[in-house]
Amino acid sequence: MHGVTDLVDGVYLYNLHPGSILDVETRSRHYRVEYMGGDEIRISGHPDYCPYPVRAELLGSLGSNGVVHGFLGRGMRLEYCRLSDGLPVITSVINNIREN
Repeated sequence: MHGVTDLVDGVYLYNLHPGSILDVETRSRHYRVEYMGGDEIRISGHPDYCPYPVRAELLGSLGSNGVVHGFLGRGMRLEYCRLSDGLPVITSVINNIREN
């Protein structure tokens, strides 16, 4: 685990401890992602899809070669699925990821 607010190029969920927090800045939003364990996260930052922390399954990051499961990467799009209604969401391109 990196120190407080270390900038990273990408991170696999399985390298995190449950309770770890990621600040994910995309081209259009700023998300807060809390790792819950397995593929489960709590995510907030979008006014319509997750204005407050919602439980979701992290599907991975979408790039030119498809989805990299369990991974968040700069230059890629975050893909997750809300657990409450199964709504899949794909963000704009990730500019920065910070581990807290």
